[in-house]
Amino acid sequence: MKHADLAAKARRIKLVLTDSDGVLTDNGVYYGETGEVLKRFSIRDGMGVERLRAVGVEVGIVTGEMSPSVARRAEKLRITELHLGIKDKVGQLREILTRLNLSADQVAFIGDDTNDVGVLGLVGLAACPGDATSFARDVADYRCRARGGHGAFRELAELIIACQAGAGPAANDDEPAA
Repeated sequence: MKHADLAAKARRIKLVLTDSDGVLTDNGVYYGETGEVLKRFSIRDGMGVERLRAVGVEVGIVTGEMSPSVARRAEKLRITELHLGIKDKVGQLREILTRLNLSADQVAFIGDDTNDVGVLGLVGLAACPGDATSFARDVADYRCRARGGHGAFRELAELIIACQAGAGPAANDDEPAA
């Protein structure tokens, strides 16, 4: 995708939705006798949430998992648009659009796997971490250099912030042509 087209898409964004596992986390989870024990989140991604909010862009999480760790992370980041255990992400996107009176082109989504492809194909700006599956990479407008759980969300946040401030996106040799 041309940088000018990407910048135009990013300037329209009012809400950034993200998957959790593989985007906010490194796709790993530690289990103990009682189930999920730990997931690793990037502090820099958290700063991306705060920086987006500071320029008037809200953030939400839509994940298929019922994860107490994700709920705690959302609480810490004051993310109220939290949707856990969502198997129909397209349906959830439609509900969010209606409830918040947004159009799809005002939403960015970052996802990493097959269960994200439907949403990636509908939003105004579709992104994926650098280590996303080919399914997500094939439909993304922007592929981050950073891997999931290692700053991919922050990279997307900074791209949106820069574009909304009038600067273009930084060159990204890994960016797929769309």
